[in-house]
Amino acid sequence: MSATRRPLAVALLVPLLAALALWAFAWPAARTAPRDLPLGVAGPAAAVAQTEQRLSRHEGAFEIHRYADEAAARDAIEDRTVYGAIVVTEQGPRLLTASAASPAVAQLLQQAVAGDTPVPAVDVVAAPEDDPRGAAFGASVLPLTLAGIAAGSAVTLLGLRGARAIAVLVAASALVGIAAAAVTHSWLGVLTGDWWAEAGALGLTSLAVAGAVAGLAALMGPAGIALGAAVAMLLGNPFSGASSAPQLLPEPAGAIGQWLPPGAGASLLRSVSYFDGAAATGPALTLAWWAVLGLGAVLLGSALKSRTARTEQTAEREPALTR
Repeated sequence: MSATRRPLAVALLVPLLAALALWAFAWPAARTAPRDLPLGVAGPAAAVAQTEQRLSRHEGAFEIHRYADEAAARDAIEDRTVYGAIVVTEQGPRLLTASAASPAVAQLLQQAVAGDTPVPAVDVVAAPEDDPRGAAFGASVLPLTLAGIAAGSAVTLLGLRGARAIAVLVAASALVGIAAAAVTHSWLGVLTGDWWAEAGALGLTSLAVAGAVAGLAALMGPAGIALGAAVAMLLGNPFSGASSAPQLLPEPAGAIGQWLPPGAGASLLRSVSYFDGAAATGPALTLAWWAVLGLGAVLLGSALKSRTARTEQTAEREPALTR
């Protein structure tokens, strides 16, 4: 690239990256609204039908689940099947929420259900007292993403390959999980579940990102670091729904976010920290899938480089043997 084109390329690339980052972070925030948000309704059939009809005015906002009584609705909330439920009683409706699943959703449900008339609300699974608005929980996703990017980049730049690279990535991610649990659970009180389960979820999230970055770099070279970091930062982090909920993000951002490590990690961490592991299987498998594919790519890249090196050595020796 000539001396004239290089400054021009930089001048054009920087605003393009800024526009991309603004789109990725600002677009979901500006379009926050419920979209097929799972919501339970319990009570007599006639009363439930009226409630469903009233909720249908919010077109496309809620995905209604019917339950026989309040106990069944509570179980569904604790199992993370629904974010909340409206229980219709002779005294009037009562709202069940779970601020631990999403303080933003709990507030939204109170506004949507109550309207101008106050409705009694019960927080079935409450958010921690030290983080009632979920701000600290949402902020925990970015450091894990950065730690994963740093680990994957460091392994690549240090020239580690094969089993050594995998050992370093796994060890670093495990230590990240322990350190993160110490900060968020033991110090800040943001997480309230089983300490080691939380450390495992945090470490697995970091490993999924680190494996993806290192794996892409092993196959593509330094460009793989940039690609892995861009996907994790510009898509994974803003599309994670950690500070709100995936169903509050515009489509397909909410769905994409749950297939990327930051979003899957946030969902897994909520499950193990506040809901005794309910609905943890899906996000755990997603993270494991990223980690296995990434580490597998590290091994494959190492094998390909070794094969290329042997081929080059053989090619260099052949002329000498023919003389």
